[in-house]
Amino acid sequence: MITFIIGIIILFLGYLFYSRYIDKIFTPENKLTPAHEFKDNVDYIPMSKTRNALIHFLNIAGMGPIIGAIQGILFGPIAFILIPIGCIFAGSVHDYFAGMLSIRNRGAQITGLIQKYLGKNIFKIFIIIVAIMLLLLATVFVYTAGDLFAERFLGIKDFVITNPKLLVTYIVILSYFVMATLFPIDKIIGKFYPILGLMLILGTSFVLIGFFINGINLQNLSFSNLNIHPNNTPLIPMFFMTVSCGLLSGFHSTQATIISRTVDKEKDGRQIFYGMMCIESLIAMIWAAAAMDVYSTNLVPNNLIGTVNVVNIIANKFVPLNLAFLVTITIIILPITSGDTALRGLRITIAEALNIEQKSIIKRLATVIPIIICVLFILIWAKIHTNSFTLIWRYFTFFNQLIAIPTLCCATVYLALNKKNFFVTLLPALFYVFITMSFIFSEKIGFNLPLKYAEIIGLIITAIVLLFVLKHIKT
Repeated sequence: MITFIIGIIILFLGYLFYSRYIDKIFTPENKLTPAHEFKDNVDYIPMSKTRNALIHFLNIAGMGPIIGAIQGILFGPIAFILIPIGCIFAGSVHDYFAGMLSIRNRGAQITGLIQKYLGKNIFKIFIIIVAIMLLLLATVFVYTAGDLFAERFLGIKDFVITNPKLLVTYIVILSYFVMATLFPIDKIIGKFYPILGLMLILGTSFVLIGFFINGINLQNLSFSNLNIHPNNTPLIPMFFMTVSCGLLSGFHSTQATIISRTVDKEKDGRQIFYGMMCIESLIAMIWAAAAMDVYSTNLVPNNLIGTVNVVNIIANKFVPLNLAFLVTITIIILPITSGDTALRGLRITIAEALNIEQKSIIKRLATVIPIIICVLFILIWAKIHTNSFTLIWRYFTFFNQLIAIPTLCCATVYLALNKKNFFVTLLPALFYVFITMSFIFSEKIGFNLPLKYAEIIGLIITAIVLLFVLKHIKT
């Protein structure tokens, strides 16, 4: 338990001190934000700091901080240290600069920021990568939310797409995605997300309270258990790819830039962007601790280890029966509330890239229809082909972390051009170049090379990226 508590302290102190340092480097200004300057009552609408924080929190806190945590804890108690350190020095910094740079640039999406700070060639590559990542995420979350709901409330055990009840469930979820994507942000997302965000925090709090009421069995970190993954999976790069949403997630940049259009004052950014990532990291740590306990006490069958089914086992152990139901409901809500904003982010990104005005409902609909068709195609393919869900998730993980790199590089160029400490963004950017390249060159979904060769290639590409960033800083 000591290692877990140390991790919590690191997270708390990091937010208390390092977030203020990052905020001081950026230096929020007292001027009109895009929410006021370009108010259109669709995407640009001023909202309060509390509402924006809760909406942003729910946008970024999909299944990632929970699924990633119950998979990442298989590496051992080192997760309790790496999660908060990664969050403080990488994940929260990434989210903060994505949101704040967007505010400084008329609410530009991450692709727009890439074009401005890194050039048109990188923009052309990454707008495709962003689109793929958001499509994969939306599809995965329709899949996940639909199956969880169908199993829990409809008693479905056969998850083939030809099952009428399951098919209707998918259609209902997709229909909601369309509405949330098309409607003004304050009509659906702005009204219900703060409530749902509080539900997630409350549900996780029940699990945490259960640690003290029912007791919990946690390992402490030592030299003998630096990596105890049952499959001998290497800590680098796999841990940092597995626990993405609790540590650093490129997806968050697409969500921070949505909220940048509703921020009332620049000084609200520290609590909204940096702070909510810290809350997500805290949630990941709590679920990681709970997973370590149920794994060590053999409550989880081997075939269910690391799967979403662990959530119900955790809820049943640490939460009273009448409250465990709330935890399950929260987990079902999570993929829905990230999937819909993923599509909203994709709509805005495409509209910005193609200069399509979005105040008109007709033009918003015209932008959304091709997106929904793509999601349906991927969903049907995933349901027809066995084990395709795992494949889609792994590709999403790669694209997700890959997108974080140009976001941090944009911030590096911005800080350097403004004569400020750019190492706070450059170092995590270079680290994740090495991580993502080592991953894709060593994994079967990539080039399937031996890890030592993949790491050498990763180091070479890291050096190339460093030279590329330094070139943009000088120019």
